[in-house]
Amino acid sequence: MKSILVIGLGNFGKNLAYKLQELGNDVMVIDSNEKKIQAVANDFTEAFTGDCTNEAVISSLGVNNFDICYVTTGGSFQASLEITSLLKEHGAKYIVSKATQEMQAKFLKQIGANEVVYPEKDMALKMAIKHNADSVFDYIQLGDEYALYEVPVPKVWIGKTLKELNIRKEFGVNVISITNDDGKYLLAMPDYKFEENDHILLLGRQDELKSTSKALKKLS
Repeated sequence: MKSILVIGLGNFGKNLAYKLQELGNDVMVIDSNEKKIQAVANDFTEAFTGDCTNEAVISSLGVNNFDICYVTTGGSFQASLEITSLLKEHGAKYIVSKATQEMQAKFLKQIGANEVVYPEKDMALKMAIKHNADSVFDYIQLGDEYALYEVPVPKVWIGKTLKELNIRKEFGVNVISITNDDGKYLLAMPDYKFEENDHILLLGRQDELKSTSKALKKLS
């Protein structure tokens, strides 16, 4: 279990806080909007109304006691900068700040953010790739070059094993997991025989995954 501070309860911050708590973490939330705090006050270990661009507020939180501090304020980028800087000054161990542009990320890292996330950009990219190719059910970006694609198994593969198909040699990507209608993910073992409605989770370079998904669609 980790001790976590979430500053800013917009859609992203609120969903992040709830998920972190669901995963068993001790979560404190704070926002300058009293109505937002009142709406979630009974759901979290601690919930406070406060303007975190105010140094006195940051000082009162004891930010050095948290394993991770998230800055998920919306609207004013200046506020994000000020909060990130104050967290760093007051000894925050690890700071994750939200940004919408590359330039924002550059400044946030310069003043103390250990990590910068782009929720809107990441979602837009994911949706674009998913809906650009009918055969891609899900997508996760892994750095600049690599990604994970979830794609359906083509009909011609049903009844055949991973070892027989030698997918890595044929397409240059790795099958790391298999799922079916039950939603459970299985390790991709060499002797696994593909069944109808199976999906596979592929790991590889972006260009290889794109070409593989197109090739598999033709085989269906």
